[in-house]
Amino acid sequence: MPTLIPKPTRIAPAGNKPKVIDEYVGRVNTSTEDASVARMQSPEGWEEPGQTPEFDEYTLVLRGTLRVHHTSGELDVQAGQAVIAHRGEWVRYSTPLNGGAEYVAICLPAFSPESVHRDS
Repeated sequence: MPTLIPKPTRIAPAGNKPKVIDEYVGRVNTSTEDASVARMQSPEGWEEPGQTPEFDEYTLVLRGTLRVHHTSGELDVQAGQAVIAHRGEWVRYSTPLNGGAEYVAICLPAFSPESVHRDS
């Protein structure tokens, strides 16, 4: 039988400005370790520390632009586009452009504070 997820759990964000993270599937909201699915809303000018996660992160941008910094440069991911950040590779996310961004992040296995390995 399918499992209805009636509402997400709000997760505390990292970064320089308030960001909304609503986890629908994952370690906190559904005790799921295989994958996590979260809706993110980041304001203009937001950025978080770099990270070298133990998971693959698939991100679909719904509105605005998500900037993804990586060891070879950076990419701007626009609304209607997606990006895959591969486990073990350093990335840093930001939303420097007007209006910020809204996006969905899917992590395999599920995101956890212990497995993201944020820069100090």
